[in-house]
Amino acid sequence: MYSFCLKINEDRIINYILEELNQLSLDSFKYSKKDFKLYTNIIFHYNGTSYITFYEKLSLLITNTIIKFYERNLLKKKLNSNYFYFSKQEQNEILKISESLIDSDEQESKTELIYISVYNYLLENKSMVLDGFVNFRLKDYIEIIDYVVDLSVNSFLIKKEYLEFINLLKAYVKTKPSGTSHIHLIYLNSETILLDKNKEIINTDTDIFTAKYLSDISFSSNDYALNTILNLLPKKIYVHILDEQDEFINTLKLIFENRLEICNDCEICNLYKQASRINK
Repeated sequence: MYSFCLKINEDRIINYILEELNQLSLDSFKYSKKDFKLYTNIIFHYNGTSYITFYEKLSLLITNTIIKFYERNLLKKKLNSNYFYFSKQEQNEILKISESLIDSDEQESKTELIYISVYNYLLENKSMVLDGFVNFRLKDYIEIIDYVVDLSVNSFLIKKEYLEFINLLKAYVKTKPSGTSHIHLIYLNSETILLDKNKEIINTDTDIFTAKYLSDISFSSNDYALNTILNLLPKKIYVHILDEQDEFINTLKLIFENRLEICNDCEICNLYKQASRINK
């Protein structure tokens, strides 16, 4: 017979494990629960022949328990420890990003790391204090927690800086007089063409020293187009989208708000769509 004792001190975790055990289909297996001052002991007994199956099922149960009840607290703990200088609201935003990341890209790897650690522990030990195991026996998993939190902070800062810069450009647009009544922006394959009110092509401003918007060191045609629009400050911008909206179009919407109007089926749209098909 193989016996193993799992020591837990939280009722919600105890109840979860007991519910999962009631659904565990395994011959020659039984368990008992005993309450003590510091811990509740859940004791597993197995006297069958398929020990590997027993280890696997018990390891998976403990792994799922750790992810369900400890992961969020581990993320919060790491966030509070390394990034305590963020406000509570900012920390909550970063925590949401962390939870989203670790539930997607890292899901398979984190589960495997925890599972292997639990499985090896069961082979060599007869009892486990769940809190202690999580805090001191999951080095590789904790490294994933660290990585995800750091990645989430970077993502949060990039988004924050982006929104702050958008707000600066919005303020600039609202406080400066318009230089023209309207312009047309043709958007195809992530490239822009600007037309004036007479539907003549506008040469984009490529002078980075007078630029009001700089996205990075290497400038794309969209960066130059945006700077040209900021210099012209039209009262209306008609955006003709010939394929799909992307981040650049979303940025324009945020900056120019009700000055911007999206179009994908008009005379200009159809003309450039036809030209595009001919060029192909």
